[in-house]
Amino acid sequence: MSQSQIAIPCCLMRGGTSKGPFFLESDLPPDTALRDKVLLAVMGSPDKRQIDGVGGAHPLTSKAGIVRKGQTAGVDLEFLFAQLQPESDLVDTTPNCGNMLAAAVPFALETGLLAPKGDVSAFRVLTRNTGMLSDITVNTAGGRMVYQGGAHIDGVPGTASPVKINFLDTAGSLCGGLLPTGHATDAVDGLEITCIDNGMPVILFRAADMGRTGYETVAELNADEELKERIEALRLKASPLMGLGDVAQKNYPKMCLIAPPRNGGGISARCFIPHVCHDAVGVLAAVTIASACVLKNSVCEGAARIPEGLSKPVSVEHPTGEFTVEIELDPRNPQNVERAALIRTARLLMKGSAMVPARIFEA
Repeated sequence: MSQSQIAIPCCLMRGGTSKGPFFLESDLPPDTALRDKVLLAVMGSPDKRQIDGVGGAHPLTSKAGIVRKGQTAGVDLEFLFAQLQPESDLVDTTPNCGNMLAAAVPFALETGLLAPKGDVSAFRVLTRNTGMLSDITVNTAGGRMVYQGGAHIDGVPGTASPVKINFLDTAGSLCGGLLPTGHATDAVDGLEITCIDNGMPVILFRAADMGRTGYETVAELNADEELKERIEALRLKASPLMGLGDVAQKNYPKMCLIAPPRNGGGISARCFIPHVCHDAVGVLAAVTIASACVLKNSVCEGAARIPEGLSKPVSVEHPTGEFTVEIELDPRNPQNVERAALIRTARLLMKGSAMVPARIFEA
């Protein structure tokens, strides 16, 4: 090992449609500022290409996970998500990420932090970013994490072993309530929007109200500077209504154009995260969008195609396929989302050490 670099053990993991390095908390500096400098160095930010790190030059591949054993009774594992950006020196541990969450248990099994419980293992995981709890079930036949299987998720080639996530009490993850403004629909500068948070703060609005179809490609939307300027102005103006304050330097709320489905799903969505159009849709964004679809008077009403009953599979169509979320409503109050469940997949891509310049520690 070169004396000018420090080796930090890590695993490069794919979680859902995202990927990034995962670390044991004990292998990173306890000081938050120094930890963030280490993460920036590992990722290669700030730099558009992230050429001097392992980042993939895109927000979906500029993520990291930090994991430790559960610190409270009933919690097996604790996960801290870190969102980085190619061209920014910001390390944001405020929002959740359901895709990277899908890789937390596999990583813990790979590193011995957790032990298999049989052919199928279930663990309760706390996401430290917002205090969100989830029960995650994985295949551990033969006493180890199994990655091969028949589950397919759009946005990821091939099939893999399913990672089943049952989210517990996600409403108001950052906003204090499912509908933080107190209304299913609000108006900002004459535009009808739904401000909602069921694991991820999202602002939804009809694509038609923006003069778009909602079926545009990712490339078309990312090249639409006029639309992106309008969306960012809306985000900055609506966020205080959600109790989020000034979000100019935040990676939330996500912004979502919705339109009627056209491929047999429940709703068509184009999400910005928040300044780049997502090639698919984030896990918790999908949960939140699906939740809006089952609420009366949201902007999704009239556009969404939702089955009857208290347990509703909601298919969110996105640019590279669809994402189905199982939404369960409270029988005493059908406007209250009681549970959300879904399937992701994950895979260990590489195991070893990230090399960090020693000068970062010396400074």
